[in-house]
Amino acid sequence: QVQFVESGGGSVQPGGSLRLSCAASGSIIGSVYRMGWYRQAPGKERKERELVASIIRGGDTNYGDSVKGRFTISEDNAVNTVYLQMISLKPDDTAVYYCNADVQPMGSETIVRYWGQGTQVTVSS
Repeated sequence: QVQFVESGGGSVQPGGSLRLSCAASGSIIGSVYRMGWYRQAPGKERKERELVASIIRGGDTNYGDSVKGRFTISEDNAVNTVYLQMISLKPDDTAVYYCNADVQPMGSETIVRYWGQGTQVTVSS
């Protein structure tokens, strides 16, 4: 059973930086064609998770408006790991950050979406 595990969260002051990582744990029998980061702010429900950034295998990226120019998503395809470099952090960036991955199992045309357990990012002075 594959899992995606986030790391790198923590507490920083406004203007600080953090780098999040999300790595696959377990064997993926298929292909990962997209990975991304979402965040859930305090008091928000799961359905209100906000897209932070996503990357499609091949390199196309997409960012939420609130993080453009400050966050950078990248990936290491060889180890099915995605990173999120965050700079110029603001208190509004405080949230639980979730990694997700869209996986197409071998021999299947369906897509399975996996979610990590989340990592807390707190930006406060």
